[in-house]
Amino acid sequence: MDPTLDSKLVSEPVEAEKGKKRVQSPPSSPSYGLVSFKELPEYMKDNEFILNYYRANWPLKEALFSIFRWHNETLNVWTHLLGFVLFLGLTMANLIEVPQVSDLIAFLTSSFPISGDSNVSQDPLLGTTTNLVDLKQITASEPDVSPVTRWPFYVFLAGSMFCLLSSSICHLFSCHSHHLNLSLLRLDYAGITTMIITSFFPPIYYIFQCDPQWHFIYLGGITVLGLFTIVTLLSPALSTKKFRAFRAMLFSSMGLFGIIPGVHAMIVNWSNPRRNITLAYESAMAIFYLTGTLFYVSRVPERFKPGWFDLTGHSHQIFHVLVVMGALAHYGASLVFLDWRDHHGC
Repeated sequence: MDPTLDSKLVSEPVEAEKGKKRVQSPPSSPSYGLVSFKELPEYMKDNEFILNYYRANWPLKEALFSIFRWHNETLNVWTHLLGFVLFLGLTMANLIEVPQVSDLIAFLTSSFPISGDSNVSQDPLLGTTTNLVDLKQITASEPDVSPVTRWPFYVFLAGSMFCLLSSSICHLFSCHSHHLNLSLLRLDYAGITTMIITSFFPPIYYIFQCDPQWHFIYLGGITVLGLFTIVTLLSPALSTKKFRAFRAMLFSSMGLFGIIPGVHAMIVNWSNPRRNITLAYESAMAIFYLTGTLFYVSRVPERFKPGWFDLTGHSHQIFHVLVVMGALAHYGASLVFLDWRDHHGC
């Protein structure tokens, strides 16, 4: 037999078999696994004490569904996402009109045969007369105070929700690409700044309601400082880990700006019976925010045990929880301001 022909007969079945296998085998799908800090692109290297469980260069769809996967950003996403849902619920609860107890009592008492003009009734069983309270005298003795406007309160709620939601989006999608990473970091910083600015609106507006010139001074001052902070942080270089302390200083300076109107407010409202409770709420807010900032800058506890807190318990997660607690403390103070102004006008 011709050796050339023999070699063709042998090779053709082999090639046919190889081709058959190529047709039947499904195309391999890319796997998006978690990587270590050393494997990260340079732009994602922010915290060298978090060693593992990173996502890098993931498509948007995979990044979206990673909200249900366990990685070192999972709790960063969920802490502020749940905070956003919480504040959305609080906003809706305040927007929906719920009948108050006083309205219920007024409705029930209106069914009795009592008018403001007749303050004497006959008891049919005892045959005696009973002096009834003249409702007109009560209403005349109470000051006629209309409910205060709510827009500063809702400005604060909107700012808090924007901050919490933008933070969650940033932590969820920043693994996609360098360009999106920078854009989302700027959005995150803008959210933090917006939350700080809007937090000033309820106390400044309601405390100085009778002196509106202070609205312009204090609210204008914090707004200008906040806009300067946002413009400054738009620089890509200032979004890197090298300027972490600088960013914290900018945010802290905005918070410390509140010392000036805070002292002024204490002087103006020193005789206010609700002074202590509002001070307690606002002091708690300041402690939560400042403590969270210290964790953010110092990277404790992962600094002492690198790799131990990759998934749970690292500094940024603690920072997130303290931000939500600080916002809730300020929400409590805002409710006290609202209730006070609803009953005490200028």
